[in-house]
Amino acid sequence: MSDAPGVSEVTDADFARQVLAAELPVLVEFTADWCPPCRQMGPVLGALAAEEAGRLKVVQLNVDRNPDITNAYKVLSMPTFLVFRDGEPVRSMVGARAKRRLLAELADVLPREAAPPGAVTS
Repeated sequence: MSDAPGVSEVTDADFARQVLAAELPVLVEFTADWCPPCRQMGPVLGALAAEEAGRLKVVQLNVDRNPDITNAYKVLSMPTFLVFRDGEPVRSMVGARAKRRLLAELADVLPREAAPPGAVTS
């Protein structure tokens, strides 16, 4: 479903492996084919996946084809974004948003970038 590079689709069947067991924080967009704001998020999510590669995994879950996970997290509106870290949801956001706003809302859940080797930290 995702035509955004770097954004993969997850399903009820592989959600635990792809999201809950992921080493990185995971941004899950709960989306639907019939949802225009969801389609608008494709380029934003693709850019976010590219910029934050190594710090954040970005995936999409189609609510119509994956009712078990959708119902388990009580997702009612599209798009809904859930951020998972260490197998637990740590942030929820509803509605389309610009990349800058999305980055700001994710800032405190993303791991800090490691200092380059040899850098002096104080």
